[in-house]
Amino acid sequence: MTRTYNIHEAKTHFSKLIEMARLGEDIVVAKAGKPMVRLVPVEAPKKQRQPGSARGMFTMSDDFDDPLPDDMLKAFYE
Repeated sequence: MTRTYNIHEAKTHFSKLIEMARLGEDIVVAKAGKPMVRLVPVEAPKKQRQPGSARGMFTMSDDFDDPLPDDMLKAFYE
């Protein structure tokens, strides 16, 4: 839902309008009833992924992909 505020209201409640826009509300500021600007949150730049950046942070057992024991498999299907 779009909420429209005139410039005077927007100046008076600017902090509140910024928070509303940050939370996803569509905020439009109008002059003499004519929409002039829209407040939108700024998205933080996405960090570029670095392959291998977790190397050495965890270990995996040699048998991690071996079949599960029968009693454990049976528990999944009960």
